[in-house]
Amino acid sequence: MKHIYVLDEDKEKIIYKALVQIMEKEKSIKVHNYKISEISEALVNIPDIVVVNEDNINVDMENVFKQIKSNEDNSITPIIVLSSNKEQNHIIETLKNDVEIYLTKPINDEILYYSIMNIMKLLNRNRMVSPLTGLPGNVQIQAEMKKRLSNGKSYAMIYIDLDNFKAYNDTYGFSNGDEMIKLTARVITKNVMKNDENEQNFVGHIGGDDFVAIVEGDDYEQVCQNIIAEFDKSVEKYFSKEDVERGYIEVENRKGVMEQFPLTTISVGVVEVTPERFKNTLEIGEAGAAVKHLAKTIYGSTYVIDRRKNREEIFDKAEQREIK
Repeated sequence: MKHIYVLDEDKEKIIYKALVQIMEKEKSIKVHNYKISEISEALVNIPDIVVVNEDNINVDMENVFKQIKSNEDNSITPIIVLSSNKEQNHIIETLKNDVEIYLTKPINDEILYYSIMNIMKLLNRNRMVSPLTGLPGNVQIQAEMKKRLSNGKSYAMIYIDLDNFKAYNDTYGFSNGDEMIKLTARVITKNVMKNDENEQNFVGHIGGDDFVAIVEGDDYEQVCQNIIAEFDKSVEKYFSKEDVERGYIEVENRKGVMEQFPLTTISVGVVEVTPERFKNTLEIGEAGAAVKHLAKTIYGSTYVIDRRKNREEIFDKAEQREIK
């Protein structure tokens, strides 16, 4: 879901209402209206595009633009200014403030629509997405984690990677390895974003065979089970019949000795995130690394859930281990 935030002091919300109507057919885009006094709240939620109705704002616009762009998580958020001021010098000075588009009133609905849609397409291409899977990369992953922590939300942070993937690459080649990574991305996305009720969930690709997912609500354990079941069912077609029947692959090491490796499986580590337990994304990452490491010590495709309520609790492997 993409979010457009309108900054406007108009009590009638004319621009907001018009924009809602213009974007009506785009079901994956939501429009919100904020006053300038609410700009800090808006920036916490990391909008995809900010539309500023300059005519109704009686503060220094340069400071408004700086406030948006100086925010670390919104430094690449595009700004569209709508204004009745057609003076060339004013337009140029506005564009100098990292404003992407300046449109003069009266605004043509189609021009505004395609300006927004073209920016959205550019964002999708350039926001550090993985060229292999098309999933958001580390910049958006961090932003999504920060957004939820700032809003005081509780959620499940899921860390996922493949077991014995290097052995698969060495045996079957990088091209086939890329296909397995794309399979993993499809399986995770399908089960994390399975219907409209899950639109607030998120899937990201850290790189290689490492993925993350953010699941809101209480069904994250079922999500983990579904990911494992579907991956294990689908992955066999990426191996030869002989390797599947044998249950392992053979790889020659640097010393020329043949080693045996199990078929590729998937390990999932889950951290229950609450604002009371974690202060920042670094702490979440540390907990995630620990729980995923534990999952990888268990043979086969597994998931492990860290349900600790604070950082001081001891991670009891016997109690915390969850195996499909």
